[in-house]
Amino acid sequence: LASPLLRAELVFCLLFLCFCFAVLFVVLSCPATKPSMLNVHLVPHTHDDVGWLKTVDQYFYGGRNYIQHAGVQYILDSVVAELQKDPARRFIYVETAFFFRWWSQQSRSTRNIVTQLVQEGCLEFVNGGWCMSDEASTHYSSVIDQMTLGLRFLNDTFGECGRPRVAWHIDPFGHAREHASIFAQMGYDGFFFGRLDYQDKDRRMKTKEMEMVWRASASLNPPTADLFTGVLPNGYNPPPGFCWDQSCSDDPVQDDPALEDYNVDDLVSRFISISKAALYKTNHIVMTMGSDFQYENANPWYKNMDKLIHYVNAQQANGSQVNVLYSTPSCYLQELNLANQTWPLKSDDFFPYADGPHDFWTGYFTSRPALKRYERLSNSLLQTCNQLEVLGGPKSRSGPFGKGDSDTMKRAMAVAQHHDAVSGTEKQHVADDYAKRLAEGWAHCQVPYVRPVGSRGHRVRPVGSRGHRVRPVAAARPLCADLKRPRVPSAPTLSGRASALRRPSPAAPPLCADLHAASPLCFQYLKVTFDPNTGLLSGLTNLETQQSVQLTQNFYWYNASVGNAESSQTSGAYIFRPNSSTPCAVSKKPDISTLQEVRQQFSPWVSQVVRLYEGSRELELEWTVGPVPVEDGFGKEVITRFDSNISSAGYFYSDSNGREVLERRKDYRPTWDLTQTEPIAGNYYPINSRAFIKDGKAQLTVVTERSQGVSSIYNGSLEIMLHRRLLRDDYRGVGEPLSEPGEFGNGLVVRGRLLLTLTPPETAADSHRPLAQGLVLQPLLSFQEGAPKPTSKLEFSALQAALPPAVHLLTLSQWDSESVLLRLEHQYESGESKAFSQPVTLNLQVHTHTHSAVTALLPCCLLYRLSLLCFDCSFFS
Repeated sequence: LASPLLRAELVFCLLFLCFCFAVLFVVLSCPATKPSMLNVHLVPHTHDDVGWLKTVDQYFYGGRNYIQHAGVQYILDSVVAELQKDPARRFIYVETAFFFRWWSQQSRSTRNIVTQLVQEGCLEFVNGGWCMSDEASTHYSSVIDQMTLGLRFLNDTFGECGRPRVAWHIDPFGHAREHASIFAQMGYDGFFFGRLDYQDKDRRMKTKEMEMVWRASASLNPPTADLFTGVLPNGYNPPPGFCWDQSCSDDPVQDDPALEDYNVDDLVSRFISISKAALYKTNHIVMTMGSDFQYENANPWYKNMDKLIHYVNAQQANGSQVNVLYSTPSCYLQELNLANQTWPLKSDDFFPYADGPHDFWTGYFTSRPALKRYERLSNSLLQTCNQLEVLGGPKSRSGPFGKGDSDTMKRAMAVAQHHDAVSGTEKQHVADDYAKRLAEGWAHCQVPYVRPVGSRGHRVRPVGSRGHRVRPVAAARPLCADLKRPRVPSAPTLSGRASALRRPSPAAPPLCADLHAASPLCFQYLKVTFDPNTGLLSGLTNLETQQSVQLTQNFYWYNASVGNAESSQTSGAYIFRPNSSTPCAVSKKPDISTLQEVRQQFSPWVSQVVRLYEGSRELELEWTVGPVPVEDGFGKEVITRFDSNISSAGYFYSDSNGREVLERRKDYRPTWDLTQTEPIAGNYYPINSRAFIKDGKAQLTVVTERSQGVSSIYNGSLEIMLHRRLLRDDYRGVGEPLSEPGEFGNGLVVRGRLLLTLTPPETAADSHRPLAQGLVLQPLLSFQEGAPKPTSKLEFSALQAALPPAVHLLTLSQWDSESVLLRLEHQYESGESKAFSQPVTLNLQVHTHTHSAVTALLPCCLLYRLSLLCFDCSFFS
């Protein structure tokens, strides 16, 4: 064993054997089924929101039960006690944020018991992230981070036996293709969810296509991003009449024939009927036995399920072909794998989601826009904090402002990805708690952020270091004063390019004519014109490619529905339902003033600054909306709309979690014949970074800096929802209207930016890809007292050479005391750029092991997945 190569080979062989044993153990720990019968897999579970009606802390401890009776710590206590009573019992758990906290409070003996339950397959972790993330409002980089945080804890605590094999997103309100791609690349065998558009579900149930193979990437070669996907039959609830939680009112199994309420025969008969009615392709079906915050007292559940299994299976002696068993999603998936079926193929996504004709869950794409922006800014800070910890070493974690590191921000950001957090679908006091957690993360990240920049002898003072509240704001840009711009050192983003602060330059002619309303803004690349009569944007010209489009922009608001004769459904935190398909213009003739930028005042509560920077190929629109007035009794859903002469023919395009782009078509779904009942809300989709329209000659792209809702209602138009203030709840559980009070109680003021580009379609990605990454990972500023010393280094890059344009450094963070996590990604889709869509080869001079490209927890050579990927191409015909 003197040779390092021999030692490495031995270690690999041992790892491989351990891995094979773990895979075999998963198979052997699954209960036996009966191939000739209908096998009903009961999956006991609880769905524990990491914040919703109560905060994370309140949910864990069971505080404020007058809001909602829920205490996660008691759920885990009770389940562990009940699992020990019978080795046949099973339970799955999802939210690592709660389990991590519970585990830290347990004694050694309890930990040993739980470890044994995990090893025996009685307790199985599914999904495994810190939370069950939202799929519309999250950026892929933050999803990967929160999944890594949770999976790393499970791996460190339970090893291979704690590794989830199944992604479990039973509650998010629509499902993104990029999420499925991430799960497939993480090595998951399958993906199960509960919410599916009611029209799509009806069709799939009739054709027995509730289970499918999801081809989740148009760029990765199959089956790299192919993932078996199943829709659960009852959402994530038990079948009707079979809920035995202490919060339910269904009758228990009363099996004493001497008693008046004996009901075994009735329950068995109804359960067998429900099981036979399930419309799935194999002789295996899954039934979720649990719901929101259930199993706080697990005894009623297990006692009644034990009886149900016994009495249903006893009917086999009378000819019944139904077999009921405790199971888990991975065991169910294992049986489907053995069934050797052919599955339909899906390649689009599951947006938008509706649970009724007038109930489209498209409002939350924009709900709580300030929180959505704060979350995105916090992700940018976290990446900078991670990088500076690596570059600064251990000394970066202490400095003149105390001790701190990235851990607090990692956990706060992971919680913020929850499907009732960044989605904006929580109560107001819970939204405040999410923001508070992020602010605490900012405070802890001030230390590593400040230290490396100021370590050359001068102090750098972070914003907010004197005890006042830190509020993230857009980087201040100089206005029109003729100032000499200082060179401002920015925190390294390690993107391979320097990020610079820019301002309209007085040296170049910012206006190509006199300063009046009709004057265009122009520099060497772009020219922007305004209508002299209305003051509205009227045209955009790319001077480099000699392309021009007629382009108008205005602000509108949809009158939010409070219910009508057609439906009682209202607009709320989740639901977008306007009273009319025609929005109201905020103003048809804004007041404008022009200097080196055009300032448009549409109303006392809507304004915009239009800026064009020297050397820029994009136009910046900085909008401010709020406080949205509701004294007239109308809730308002505020949009900005771009109308152009581009012949988009009903098509538009939006990103999936900030990564790949999907084609959208008005009043159309790729996998079923849509009956459109809400012509506006039913055509809204989520965006995280960009959306565009195009024809054969021109593409108009809008890049955003937070998640929002987007649509194209008219030919050549693109509208983005910016803000919402509503007067009614939408009856989806929150129990309060979405009406954020703001600082003074009269409504929230929100400010944001949009970047516009006009390019030929074939080169558009060359512009919008780096622009989008630049908005996700913005330069962060810190300030020093006094002038820098002459020896100060004003520019710094941690890279010895720039990365190729197609390569993006996604992650650089300290993994442990001796290793660093480095993630690189190709940021262009296949075929979208002639210049940059080609494969790239990098020579990294890094001594490291290669692990699962996404989670960094499992060596790629050991990434084993079930072969459930046979699909039927006739599904597209």
